[in-house]
This record gives sequence, structure tokens and C-alpha cells, in this order.
Amino acid sequence: MRILDKYILKKYILTFIFTLLILVPVAIAISVSEKIGRFLEFPELGFTEIVRDYYIPFIINYGNTFMPLALFISTVFFTSKMASNTEIVAIHSAGISFKRLLRPYLTGALIIGSIALIGNHFIVPYTNKSFLEFEDTYLNKQKKTKTYVVNVSLQLSDNDIVYFRSFNLNRNSGTDFSYEHYDGLQLKEKITSQTIKYEPKDSTYKLSNYTKRFIHKRNDSIASGRSMDTTFNFFPKDLLYVDYLASEMPSIQLSKHIKDSAKRGVKNLNRYKVEMYKRTSMPVSSIILTVIAVALASRKRRGGMGINLAAGISLIFIYVFFMKISEVLGAAATYNPLFMIWVPNIIFSILAVYLYFNAKH
Repeated sequence: MRILDKYILKKYILTFIFTLLILVPVAIAISVSEKIGRFLEFPELGFTEIVRDYYIPFIINYGNTFMPLALFISTVFFTSKMASNTEIVAIHSAGISFKRLLRPYLTGALIIGSIALIGNHFIVPYTNKSFLEFEDTYLNKQKKTKTYVVNVSLQLSDNDIVYFRSFNLNRNSGTDFSYEHYDGLQLKEKITSQTIKYEPKDSTYKLSNYTKRFIHKRNDSIASGRSMDTTFNFFPKDLLYVDYLASEMPSIQLSKHIKDSAKRGVKNLNRYKVEMYKRTSMPVSSIILTVIAVALASRKRRGGMGINLAAGISLIFIYVFFMKISEVLGAAATYNPLFMIWVPNIIFSILAVYLYFNAKH
């Protein structure tokens, strides 16, 4: 690695860290000013608990959120400074092409993007869990915890489906339960009951006032009774579809949850898929945004650094806007979540290619 590469790479990483160290404390200060009243409502809540359970996860969460913004602004800032000091002109005069100039920038983007990728998939979900649990316990007046579902169906396998009119997860009991077993498209067995109760000790279900119907080729047989203990291939928690839990699951667990839920007939899993896909798309954006930032800021302009910063900040806010819109649309059942999450990166990749060739010439 040349001296120039080390010089640019050092500036790239240090300026990025410095920008994060400006943005995150501002977010912390705003958060403290908004929530100090809520903290004081709980005398048992000490300074250590607030920092450990809320603000350390807060820093990781917001540091990850601010990563594209900090990366872009820091790259525009120090590259504009190099251009205004005619360092870029001197580099080109020495026979170093724009393509070669990009190498240390891309190395830095790969380093930061790789760290963000690992963090998004394996670290941030655990900190999100602590962060959201703290918010739900002390800060949210309305708890997110959902304990009651109505008119819910669950596909246990290719041949088995259960249905509830209602189910209370606190009591582990439901009403108007039915179980259907199919052989292809042909219904072979159906069980209905007025109530159903789950027994956690032995993982069984108790059916009250039940009816069992077996369908044969020539006739049907029916059996009924007041009470019956049986087993089914699901747990009460499987009846819940709670989108905020997606951010608390490491990617391996989230992927398994999506596959299991799809097998069991959950209709719209797009919110979970959006969470999975954006964990990869955001780190990849570090490379795209770096190319755009260097292409924008590598020329010395009459307006100085301010023009580059203004253009850069406008672009990054457009990117963030597109990213938020794509998350909302991707979560809708009518859109492809993988495509929608990558739309901002696709659009800005086209812009990056255009600016790259424009700067190259």
C-alpha cells in the first residue's frame, strides 16, 4: 500500500468516526431531554441501568442508522478539503487516475461495510431487544406486547390446518377451535370444540365439548364428548404475527422464522423479509455512496466546500427518503420486498456510474 493510500484511508476512517461522534451525542442529548421526565417516574431506575440497558444499545442502534449519513458527509468533507487545497490536482498531475484514486476509498468502504454487515446480522438484533424491552417497560404508555388474537388460522403442514375464533395467550385458551386434515384436496378428518386450552407442563391441548368427524368414501363417522386431551404441532406463540419482533431476531433465527411461518400458512411475511434484506442492502450502500461522494467532491469549485456539502447533504437525504419509502412499500403484501429494498441502491448505483465517468473525464 502506497503512502497516498494510507493517507486517504486514514482520513476516510478517522473523519467517518469523527462525524459519528458528532451525530450520536446529538441524538443522545435530544433523547435525554425528551425522556428525562419518564426516567424520574421510576425511582428504582438508576443511572447504571439507564446507560447499560438503554443508551449503550441506543448508541449501537443509532450509530448503525447514521452510518450512511456519516459516511457520505465525512467523505464529501475531507475530499472537498483535499480538492480546495489542490491536493487532488497534484495527485492527478503525478499521473494517478481517478480510478486509482478511488482504491483507498473503496478499501475503507469495504472495511466499514463489512463491520456494518456483521453487526446488522449478528449484533444489532441483540441490542435492539434490550433497547425495545426497556422502551416497552419504562417509556411506552401503550405496551407493544400482544396477547390476544382473533380469527386466526395456522397451517401446520401440507395436510393439516387449525382455526381459532379467538385465543388468549395469557390464559393459553381459545374458543371455537377446529382442526382439519386433508389428503390432497380431500378432507379426511375434522375436529371442532367450543374451547381449547394449552397445558404447558406436558405440551398438550385440552378440548371441551368436542366433535370428531371422519370422512370415508361411502359414509362418515362422528364421535363427540365433553373433554379430550391431544397434541398438535404448534405452540400458542406461533399464532402471533408481531412485526416488531423481526428487529430483535438474529438473521439465522429470522430466516428460520420466515420459512416456518410460510409453511404454516402465514399470509404476509413481508415485514420480516424487509428487515432481513435491509440488513444487507444498507452496508452495501457504503460503497455506492462513497463513489458518489468522491465524484462530487473531487473537483475544486468556485463556491468552495460549502457547495459540495450542500449537494452531498441533499443527495443523502433523498437516499434516506427513498430508503424509508421502499421499506413501507416492501412491507405491503402487493410488492416484492427484495426488489423494493434494493431500489434505492439500484437508483443510486446508476447515479454513481454516471458521476464516476463524468469525474473520470
